[in-house]
Amino acid sequence: MDLLQPNSLPPQNTFSLSFFTRKQFTHFSFLFFFLLILVTSFLIFTPSYLLHSLAFFSLIFPKNQYYSTTAPTIDIHKLKACDFSNGEWVRDESYKGRLYTEECPFLDPGFRCRRNGRSDLDYLNWRWQPKECHLPRFNATDFLERSRNGRIVFAGDSIGRNQWESLLCMLAHGVSNMSTIYEEHGNPLTKHKGYLSIRFHDYNLTVEYFREPFLVVVGRLPKNAPQGVRGVIRVDKLRWLGSKWTNSDILVFNTGHWWNRDKTVKMGFYFQEKESINMTMNITEAFQRSLTTWKSWVLQNLDPRKNHVFYRSYSPVHYRDGAWNDGGHCDSNTSPETDYTKLETVTSNNLYVSNVIKQIENKNKKAYFLNITYLTEFRKDGHPSKHREPGTPVEAPQDCSHWCLPGVPDTWNEILYAHLLSRDFKVKLK
Repeated sequence: MDLLQPNSLPPQNTFSLSFFTRKQFTHFSFLFFFLLILVTSFLIFTPSYLLHSLAFFSLIFPKNQYYSTTAPTIDIHKLKACDFSNGEWVRDESYKGRLYTEECPFLDPGFRCRRNGRSDLDYLNWRWQPKECHLPRFNATDFLERSRNGRIVFAGDSIGRNQWESLLCMLAHGVSNMSTIYEEHGNPLTKHKGYLSIRFHDYNLTVEYFREPFLVVVGRLPKNAPQGVRGVIRVDKLRWLGSKWTNSDILVFNTGHWWNRDKTVKMGFYFQEKESINMTMNITEAFQRSLTTWKSWVLQNLDPRKNHVFYRSYSPVHYRDGAWNDGGHCDSNTSPETDYTKLETVTSNNLYVSNVIKQIENKNKKAYFLNITYLTEFRKDGHPSKHREPGTPVEAPQDCSHWCLPGVPDTWNEILYAHLLSRDFKVKLK
């Protein structure tokens, strides 16, 4: 019915002003405009998440399935029982716009695959679905509120840097004024820096990254070191920066990519305990001993009332038809692997980490094994491959170790958030 064309209506339904005196019509007009202003103000100043809770407005306001500003309803028992590491990747084309884009200012140039020439964007259309439960939507506002007045620390190798940048961008999506997020020491955000601290000013929160590929000390040569030894890896001594980690609320550790012969003994770096260099210790034994050192540090230095410590499992690499320095590539993959027989065998290092975490948990510490290896193994399509940062020589090896962002590490952080929800995490007042 067109109220602007009353003459088109049948005579019996016409709206006539004859029913109103001029004074009554004036009062009616004022009432109408008052109600119009009231409703308009309600729509403008009421948060969208409150509008969604009303049946009528839930029909006319679009919902984002993966990002919400409302505090999630938590069923802690279900979350604690969920195995987030076991599931499948499901195609969901609405998923790619859920959190952030490559315009996020905290991304390394080498992780911005689309900007670096990648044209197939199907890698953004996949969502991880656990088999026995649901992965909660990432809620930036809720995460920030829970972390208010706190510190979140990432310590590990450059894959840890990948995850750190992902979380920064995911959290920044919950902040309206980006100028309130900054590197608090004025350092440029390059992946070559060993320490960076991003402050979310409005929440008095820092999200920090420490570049520590081994977590333990890479030290100077002792006196009378054997010939051919260029350096030592002290498997019995955690990095001195550990003293800067104890006052954090969330710690996310990772290592693994440097624990191989190419990065150690082939470069002349051997393993040391106390004052003795062990020229015959293999990589696996050295890694296990470093885990024991890390466990001792956690038990001696972390406060079970405050610190939530995570150890993220190994992130698979996907070089095919050669190693990273021998023509290996991954640019032919544009969607997740579907053939289970083509998945690599899970590294035994994950079993060692898992066992150490259980030992720490038995001491009533808040320690968690962030197991992302299996779900990540499917994602051969998620690497930068040949789409590396500007200025990289054409003949340079492909990058099949790191991850495009947005991309796979976002899911790691969604699982991190789910673990925190399952423990009802909130920074204690200081």
